[in-house]
Amino acid sequence: MRWIRAISAEVEETAETLGGKALGLVLLHRLGLPVPAGFVITADACRAFLREGHLPDGLGDELTTAIAGLERSTGRAFGRPRRPLAVSVRSGAGVSMPGMMSTVLNLGLTTEATEGLAAETGDRPFALDSRLRFLSSFASAVTNAVMNEGAGDVGAAHGGGAKDAEARLTDAMKAVEDFVRERCGQPIPDDATRQLALAVEAVFSSWDTPRAHTYRALHDIPHDLGTAVIVQRMVFGNRDDRSGTGVAFSRDPNTGENTPFGDVLFGHQGEDVVSGRSMPRPLRALAEREPAVWAELLDALRRIEGHYRDACYVEFTFQAGELWILQVRPGRFVGGAAVRVAIELADERVIERHEALLRVSPIQLRQVRTPRMASPEEADVFARGLGACPGVAVGRVATTSDRAVRMAEGAPVILVRPETSPHDMHGLAAAAGIVTARGGPASHAAVVARSMGKPAVVGAADLIVDVGNGTVTAGGRTLGDGTLVTIDGTSGEVALGSHRVITNAADERLHRLLEWADATSGDHSERDESQRLEAAHAALRSSRA
Repeated sequence: MRWIRAISAEVEETAETLGGKALGLVLLHRLGLPVPAGFVITADACRAFLREGHLPDGLGDELTTAIAGLERSTGRAFGRPRRPLAVSVRSGAGVSMPGMMSTVLNLGLTTEATEGLAAETGDRPFALDSRLRFLSSFASAVTNAVMNEGAGDVGAAHGGGAKDAEARLTDAMKAVEDFVRERCGQPIPDDATRQLALAVEAVFSSWDTPRAHTYRALHDIPHDLGTAVIVQRMVFGNRDDRSGTGVAFSRDPNTGENTPFGDVLFGHQGEDVVSGRSMPRPLRALAEREPAVWAELLDALRRIEGHYRDACYVEFTFQAGELWILQVRPGRFVGGAAVRVAIELADERVIERHEALLRVSPIQLRQVRTPRMASPEEADVFARGLGACPGVAVGRVATTSDRAVRMAEGAPVILVRPETSPHDMHGLAAAAGIVTARGGPASHAAVVARSMGKPAVVGAADLIVDVGNGTVTAGGRTLGDGTLVTIDGTSGEVALGSHRVITNAADERLHRLLEWADATSGDHSERDESQRLEAAHAALRSSRA
């Protein structure tokens, strides 16, 4: 059995084998969009690894061959000092599980490769920053620990002086290496081939972590699917002030409005957007700073949406003003946003009315009437951030995921964190709502909240979360764990106490969708809105039988 496939326009296999992320990259190739060269290790290899406890026979040789192919196509050398090749190692299951499994960036930046990158670019702080990012992501993957050291901001590093930056980065790298040596009993290998094998094992193993199990249980995803692993040439969003990373939706995921929406971080790599540790800028900031990249991104969103005939989501990086697309999938909007997109695509004759009906589930329909805090001007607002998922949640503050799980046994809780990571999945699942001090609309907290339909407020910049003491502080006031608060995921407000909630009236688009549903089912009697949609779905299924 072959375990590896090159990622190209010619690949024809299914998501069960290649995973959804690799199939998205195949689509990008077919659309002629810029994709870093790479290959995919199939989910079959993961299933074999989980059964046998080691990488399947033959995979090591295939990895050697695949890396040699990347070296030829890029003109670079893996783990070597002259024109070094670095790669990313990412999970890619057949069903999307955002942020639940491990990722390793900049793999191949051995000690000598890092020196080679410094010599090639003439920028030693950038090279050291990139190696620190490799060490931190590798350490997180192999130890399953949250590496809060983070990587540096290359712009900030230069602002503090090159020598200061080098000293800070060198100290941070040593701290990570010492941590892994203590935790694992052996150092991080300085051989790129060995690094790659261990990273693949770590990503396969992350399929079975408690956070991944929790996510699959919440979303009814089978536990025996396994994950593919994508290995791609690195594009460095931390390269210089004309580099960066971001995420983009072709339409606003909160409202469904036909306007690009997302986040961008200049001088950073992709994990910085997802983690929420760095505050991003609105996507449109790209138009001002890198207009050529912005124009290319808009064209890519248009072409991808045209293929899916639906809103889409992309992750991208740009290095020295050159755009690269790293991931793509349909937008998967919920609530009112799903209704609006379905109606507008039908009006544009991109899809038929029956398809618009099938794209909105009864569960999504129940989320259309967005709850809001009544009389917010009368509320005692404790903090303000960005509304990341519409709705209102009332509950007691919990500053750790473990506390959230314990407290949720007795009453609803609001999980309040500096930022969230996949390690918070059990707390996110237990909470009625989510608040983070850092991060934007594409951060881990925001993405997971939207996938679960839970109200969320992110980027509450004045909020200080003291996990050790179980307190949150904003505007000179401090609250302890257990304090009752109300959060509004539309306005981004966090208010003290419990507040009366009102629900938006049905808008014109919902009325039209339900009229189409009644016309399809032939039943015009008075019923619950979700029953009207369910009847239309049943009629459509029956007509296809």
